[in-house]
Amino acid sequence: MGKVHKFMGLTVGVVVPGMDDADKQKAYKCDIIYATNNELGFDYLRDNLKTSIPSMVQRDLNFCIIDEVDSILIDEARTPLIISGKGGESSKLYEQVDAFVRRLSGGFDDDKKDAEKKAPTRKKKELNEEEQKAQDRLTSILEEMENWDYIIDRKDKSVTITEKGAEKAESFFGIANLGDIENADLNHHIQQALKAHELFKRDEDYIVSDDGEILIVDEFTGRVLNGRRYSDGLHQAIEAKEKVKVKDENKTHATVTFQNYFRLYKKLSGMTGTAKTEEDEFRTIYSLDVIEIPTNRPVQRVDYADMIYSTVEGKKKAIVNEVVERHAKGQPILIGTITVEKSEEISRLLRRNGIKHNILNAKNHEREAEIVAQAGRLNAVTIATNMAGRGTDILLGGNPEYLAKKRMREEGYEHEMIETAISYADRQFNDEEITARNRYAELYKMYKAETDAEKEQVVAAGGLCILGTERHESRRIDNQLRGRSGRQGDPGDSVFFISLEDDLAKRFGGESMKKLYNIFKIEEDQCLQSKMLSRSIENAQKAIEGRNFGIRKHTLQYDEVMNEQRKAIYGNRMAVLKGENVHDQMLRFIPDYVAKVVGETVNTDAMPEKWDEVALNEALKQRVYPDECEFEITREMLEKWDYDYAMKKISNEVIKSYEQKIENIKIDTNGQVDYYQIERNELLRAVDRNWIDHIDAMDQLRKGIGLRGYAQQDPVIAYKQEGFQMFDEMVERIQTTTISRLLKGRIVRIQQGRPVPIQRMPAPQRVSQTAEPQPASAPQEAPAAEQKPTQPASAPMIGDAPQPPKDLAANIGGKAQPKVAAKNTKVGRNDPCPCGSGKKYKDCCYWKDHK
Repeated sequence: MGKVHKFMGLTVGVVVPGMDDADKQKAYKCDIIYATNNELGFDYLRDNLKTSIPSMVQRDLNFCIIDEVDSILIDEARTPLIISGKGGESSKLYEQVDAFVRRLSGGFDDDKKDAEKKAPTRKKKELNEEEQKAQDRLTSILEEMENWDYIIDRKDKSVTITEKGAEKAESFFGIANLGDIENADLNHHIQQALKAHELFKRDEDYIVSDDGEILIVDEFTGRVLNGRRYSDGLHQAIEAKEKVKVKDENKTHATVTFQNYFRLYKKLSGMTGTAKTEEDEFRTIYSLDVIEIPTNRPVQRVDYADMIYSTVEGKKKAIVNEVVERHAKGQPILIGTITVEKSEEISRLLRRNGIKHNILNAKNHEREAEIVAQAGRLNAVTIATNMAGRGTDILLGGNPEYLAKKRMREEGYEHEMIETAISYADRQFNDEEITARNRYAELYKMYKAETDAEKEQVVAAGGLCILGTERHESRRIDNQLRGRSGRQGDPGDSVFFISLEDDLAKRFGGESMKKLYNIFKIEEDQCLQSKMLSRSIENAQKAIEGRNFGIRKHTLQYDEVMNEQRKAIYGNRMAVLKGENVHDQMLRFIPDYVAKVVGETVNTDAMPEKWDEVALNEALKQRVYPDECEFEITREMLEKWDYDYAMKKISNEVIKSYEQKIENIKIDTNGQVDYYQIERNELLRAVDRNWIDHIDAMDQLRKGIGLRGYAQQDPVIAYKQEGFQMFDEMVERIQTTTISRLLKGRIVRIQQGRPVPIQRMPAPQRVSQTAEPQPASAPQEAPAAEQKPTQPASAPMIGDAPQPPKDLAANIGGKAQPKVAAKNTKVGRNDPCPCGSGKKYKDCCYWKDHK
């Protein structure tokens, strides 16, 4: 398509992973940009972590066309894109918890629910034989459950530890009560380890690479999601389960879901062959209408009714027999499976029966192009996960272009030369390129004649046959698999083989369906084509789709809170980067900061005449006053002032001194230092640091907010209210951090009286960083030269005084003991705990204080 656009005078760019910023900027400046959804989202997040406009790559988000739109906006809607930095080191707790979890035993809650439904409600004396069996089964399950350490819920995909399991944990780890707040971290590790063992299956949800890395497999496409890791310690729990190296935990710096990212575009559209079943969701969440376009040619594919068997073993035998029969007449067959494990299982059965075949799954995805190109050839048998289900065109008889390229590779042509040979570029070619193009044309002609002849034989054999080995949770995925056959009017057929022991049937009443087989005494390898059973399977799929839609819609309600906060932070951040003068904003921060320091020093409920002027002057001098400020509060002043006048008077003196400080710096440095730029940089640093902590805090809030339902509160409303309060607290911390650094920071001179360049620390012996004012109890830290700088690379900075007071931390990375707050001072959830532990208040004494 790029050739067409260029012919029309438009510029076309391509954005792929691994490009440097300069190349990306060129691509994003084009009229039309082709990019993957992941790269677009990550570039958006990276841009909002940068500290200068010129280093950003994306332009305004105006118009977007999404290919395979249902995959991105629905299947991956809840998948967050996360940019993370190094967090805490992975603790030995993962291995310890894994060893503990291996000792536990549990079962499925669904079995109990199913037994309860079937159990009779009449008195025991009145029960018939069938009802008595149902009652005995329920009794047996309830007795068995008493010994369970955890319960698995198939529908909700959750694991819950029982009281018996909790007692074992308390004994194993030597704790009094697993439910105590101080054991919350351990409890979380146990939950994640149980999920890793019971809900995440190897070769289904993930694979283990040869070098011991856990690689996630996309449940919708069957492809390996390189670079992605499960969050919240789940990935580490799986690593512990598989006995590979447990990697360090990450700390989230920025995150966004595809739902929220693509809704930032002013105009949004997309295309896919399977959107009709999700029409309601597109309209509800994205305000997009689904328009159905007729096929280019009439579909000749025949879709047979489902072949239903009572057991998995019976189904497997039937699949092998069907493959043998169709293979004998030369018909190409594509066998679709939903997991890596099941694709390899079918492969073993076919090998046992002497049928040559190709297998395409996450373990050998590098051969995807070759396997798909050959899947439509005579006698071809291909086993594939959902990888072959979307966006691939299987040509009957084979793909002559691929065969010609493969032959050229075998003859020693480089990849670039092959691409030149097949290109339609309107330019002059050198002799070597002309030779390659002629060779390609020769090979293509030869293979085209071969594949055309083979296509006639394939058409006579019935075209491409699709054999589905089980139904997927979503009808769309099944339709995508069927859609590999019958392309562009080609003949073909499709059929699904289903067992009542399949996961989908189990989760939605497969046991009750199985009774029909027992009633009619049908053998396990005997097929039953029942409209009622097919409808039941389809209704189960509809139920799951509806439930997943509800989950996505509910998730979006929570995400909206964070999304609005993200837009506010990123919007203000962008305004600062674009050069907005924040000086007036800094002046507005001063009265609030003065009030905060005064409130932490004296009892502001009392009249000023009762304040301790010595303590107040000391606090203001240490934490607020610039060096230029000589204002001192006297007893006489306090006796005349009320609270409002005191705050106004002190604030005015601080503002006057701050303005004088800026003027002095301009004079001392001959205008070389732009203090207004320093204000912008300090504000950006404070925003970035506090936003990272806020993301983590909001995530913690969300995990526990569901418990509000037990108190008859709507968790979503509670999340919005507390999230808004936490956002306000974060904004207050940003203001406090920024203005305190600006008031107390100094430009440091080096030899010959030259000022420090406004840039990241170039050499340890030359620069010290900004001191953040701390309470008098803070210990002296190592000099800044021994610390690793934490500022963004290009950001200007202010330095400390050469000899900072002993009661100040020596640099921005210095850890000072938090000030013990006065009793009347409100402590925010994310503030340092007043007890002096160094932890956040919410992680320390919050729960004790709010019992």
